Amino acid sequence: MAHFDTEYQRLEASYSDSPPGEENLLMHVPEGVKSQWHHIENLDLFFQRVYNLHQKNGFTCMLLGEIFELVQLLFVVCFTVFLANCVDYDILFANKFVNHTDSSKVTLPDAFIPMDVCSSRIRDNAFVIFVLMISGVFWLHRLIKFIYNVCCYWEIRSFYINALKMTMSELPYATWQEVQARIVEIQKEHQICIHKKELTELDIYHRILRFKNYMVAMVNKSLLPVRFRLPILGECVFYTRGLKYNFELIFFWGPGSLFENEWSLKPEYKRGGNRLELADRLASRILWIGIANLLLCPVILVWQILYAFFSYTEVIKREPGSLGARCWSLYGRCYLRHFNELDHELMSRLSKGYKAASKYMNCFLSPLLTVVAKNVAFFAGSLLAVLIALTIYDEDVLAVEHVLSSITLLGVCVTVCRSFIPDKHMVFCPEQLLRVILAHIHYMPDHWQGNAHRYETRDQFSQLFQYKAVFILEELLSPVVTPIILIFCLRRKSLEIIDFFRHFTVEVVGVGDTCSFAQMDIRQHGHPAWMSEGKTEASIYQQAEDGKTELSLMHFAITNPQWQPPQETTHFISQLKERVHREATGVPSDTHPLSLSESEPRSLIANLLGGPSTLASVHFGRDGSLTNHAAAGLSDGASALRSLSPISSSLHLRGSLSATHRGAGHTSVVSKAMAGSGTDARTVSSGSSAWEGQLTSLVLSEYASTEMSIHALYMHELHKQQSRGELSRHTWHRQESDESSDSIPDEVKSEPKTHSRNFPRSHTFPTTVPSPSTIPTSASATGSTTIGQEGGTTHSSSQRRFSGPSTDSFGAGGKVVRSARVPMGGWAEDGQAATRHHEPLPEESSEDEMPPHIHKVT
Repeated sequence: MAHFDTEYQRLEASYSDSPPGEENLLMHVPEGVKSQWHHIENLDLFFQRVYNLHQKNGFTCMLLGEIFELVQLLFVVCFTVFLANCVDYDILFANKFVNHTDSSKVTLPDAFIPMDVCSSRIRDNAFVIFVLMISGVFWLHRLIKFIYNVCCYWEIRSFYINALKMTMSELPYATWQEVQARIVEIQKEHQICIHKKELTELDIYHRILRFKNYMVAMVNKSLLPVRFRLPILGECVFYTRGLKYNFELIFFWGPGSLFENEWSLKPEYKRGGNRLELADRLASRILWIGIANLLLCPVILVWQILYAFFSYTEVIKREPGSLGARCWSLYGRCYLRHFNELDHELMSRLSKGYKAASKYMNCFLSPLLTVVAKNVAFFAGSLLAVLIALTIYDEDVLAVEHVLSSITLLGVCVTVCRSFIPDKHMVFCPEQLLRVILAHIHYMPDHWQGNAHRYETRDQFSQLFQYKAVFILEELLSPVVTPIILIFCLRRKSLEIIDFFRHFTVEVVGVGDTCSFAQMDIRQHGHPAWMSEGKTEASIYQQAEDGKTELSLMHFAITNPQWQPPQETTHFISQLKERVHREATGVPSDTHPLSLSESEPRSLIANLLGGPSTLASVHFGRDGSLTNHAAAGLSDGASALRSLSPISSSLHLRGSLSATHRGAGHTSVVSKAMAGSGTDARTVSSGSSAWEGQLTSLVLSEYASTEMSIHALYMHELHKQQSRGELSRHTWHRQESDESSDSIPDEVKSEPKTHSRNFPRSHTFPTTVPSPSTIPTSASATGSTTIGQEGGTTHSSSQRRFSGPSTDSFGAGGKVVRSARVPMGGWAEDGQAATRHHEPLPEESSEDEMPPHIHKVT
C-alpha cells in the first residue's frame, strides 16, 4: 500500500505493528509457487467475510438465511397489499350476509374479493403503486446483492476447505481463535498480505473492525449527536439502526464519503489547510442525505410499522411480558464496546451481565405502581377466572361476541401487571449488583459508584439497558427523527468530524489507515488516572475517556494470549497482572505467574473460581489505604464472580488443565459450565467427539472472561481511589495555602471540601451536579501536546482544533476557568450556552507553509 506524502498531522504510534526487520517489506513470490490466495487486494472485505461465514455457522446456513430474508421481504409487501385491497371485511366481520346454496356457514374464501376487482383496486391506488415500485427496486437490489454474496462466500468456503483445512461441518464447533490462528499460520505459505511477512492478531482485528473502531472512538469522545436534553423527558439518548446506518453511509462507504476505499482515507482529509472547505462540503452532503431521508420517510415508516407488526405480534400474544423485558441498547453496545472487540465477544460479555442488570433495574420498581398493579391484577384476574370457568363448562360461551377478545386482553393485562410486582424474596442491594454488572460490562461512569441507589443512576443506566418496548418505539420513530438529527445536529459538527479524522488516523504498514485509538497505545492515548501516569504523553484532547485505552488493551491481550505486543505495552500488561496478583493473593508474582497462555492457570483465577477467597491475606503497599480499598473492591467482586461463574460449583481449578480431561465427571462438568455461561451456543455439539474437542477452549475462554472481570474491577477501584487521592491532595495544598495567605475569599477556601465529596464526572455520562468553575489544575491540563517525530512533547495550539482540547483556560485575574462538557458532546464555559460555529476554530493555513511531516506507523 502506498504511503501518502502529505502534511497529515497524525499521531505517531509508539511501536511497529510488524515483526522487527519487516518494516516496508514487500514480499516477492515466484510465479510457480503463487497460490489462489496470494495477494488478496481487499483484505478488509475478505476477513469480514471469513468472520461472517464463521459466525453464520457455514455456507449452507448463510445461504438459507439470505434466501429467507428475500422471501420475507417479498411476503411482507405482497401480504400487506393483499390485506388492504383484496379482503371484504364486511363479510369477515358478519356485517354483510352471503347467500349460500349448499351451506349456511361463511367460509374464509367468501371474504376474498375476486381477482379482477382486486387488481383494479390496486391499479387505481397511486400510493400502492408507488410503494410497490419502491419495494420492487429494493427487492431487485437485494436479489443482485444476494447473487453476488453467494459467489463471494463460495470462494470463502473454498478458502476454509483448501487453505484452512476446515470443513463446513467442523466450522460451527470451532472457535474464532482457532480460525484466526490458522489464518496467521497460512500467511507464511500463501502470503495473503504481501506487505508483511507475518500477520498478527491485531492486523486481522484492525481490518475487520476498521470502521467500528472509529464509531467507538467517536462515541467515546462524545462527537456524535446522540444525547439530547428534551423539555419534558430530560436527558435522553436516541441511537437507532437507521441513524447508525446514515452515520456509516456519510463517513465510510457512501457517495462522497471520507474514505476512498475500505482501507484508505482520502488524501484531502489528511491536510489541515483546507479544513473549512472540507467541513462545508461535508455539511452540504449531510444536508442532502438528510433531505433524502425526509423524502423517503413515508415509505420507510410504513415498512418499519409493518415489519414490527409481523415480527412482534405473535411474540406479544404468546409472551405478553416480553415488552417489559430489557435489552442492551445500540448506544449501550457502542459505549461499552472495547476497541478491537468482535461482535461475538461483545455479545458474550453483555449476555453474562444481563441477569445482574435486570435485577438491578427491578430494584427500582415504584411502590405506588406496585400497589396499583396488584389491585388491577386482582380485578382483571377475577374476571378472567370467571370467563375461563364458563368456557370450560360450555364451549358455546366462546361464540358470544367479544368473549374471546376479552379473555385475551384480560390475560395481557394480568401479565403486564405482574411485571410491576417485585419478588417478595428480593433483597435491595444495588451497590453489589452494580459491581457485578461492572465485572462484565467493564465500563461505568465515575459518579455512579456510591450512588447506585439513586434514581439518577438508574435513569442513566436505563439508557444502556432499555425496555424492549422502548427499543421498538425508537425504531418506529427513527424514520421521522433521523432526518432532523442529520440536518440540524450532525451538520453543525462537520468541522469537528473533519478534525477528528485528521487527528486520530494513523497509517499502519500492511493494514492501511486505522483509528489511532485502536492501536491501544498507552503513550499516545492513555489516561493518567487509569494506571497510565508516567507512561502517557497524551494531552486531554488525545486521552480516551473512561479508561477505554487501558481496558481495551487488557481485554485484547487476555482474549488473544498469543499476541506479542510492543515492549512498552508488554511492560504495562505484565505490571498490571503482577500488581493484581500480588495485592489479591499475597503471593509473589514470580512464584505463580498470572498468564492464560500457560497450561496451568492457577493462583488468583483458580482461587476465585474454585475455592474460598484468599483475599484476606492482602499485602499492602506503601500507600496502605489505596491498596486496602483496591483489594476490598476485588474481594467484593470475587464473591460476586464466584456466585456467577458457571464452572465454580463443579470445576475446582487446583491443578493443570490436563487433569480435567482425566476426571470421571468430564462431560457433566462441561455441560454445567455451558448451562450458565454466556458461551456461544455454537460450541455445543450433539456428538461426543466434537464436544470433547471444545473442553480446553471452553475452560480457557471462561478463564479469560473471569480474568478480565477481575482486572476491570481492580482498575476501576484503583481509579476511584486515585481520583479521591488527587482531590485530597488538592485539599491539602489548598489548606496549606490558606494558612499562609489571608487574601483568598471565603468561598474559595470552602471549595475543596465540596470536591472531596464528589466523584469526578464522566465525559460520556455527564453528571447532573454542576462542577465548580474554579479548581486547581496541573500544568499538563492547561495546554495540549503534540507528539513529534523524535518522541518528544511540544506545546502547540494546533491540537486544539475542535472542542475537545480546551478544557482549562486562564481568565481575568489569573483564575483558572474550567470548561464543562455540554450534553451534545462539545465543550462550553460553565453557565454559558455552547455555540457551534466554524469561526472560533483557527484556520490552519500556517501548516501549508511548514515542511511536511509524514507520520507513518510501520
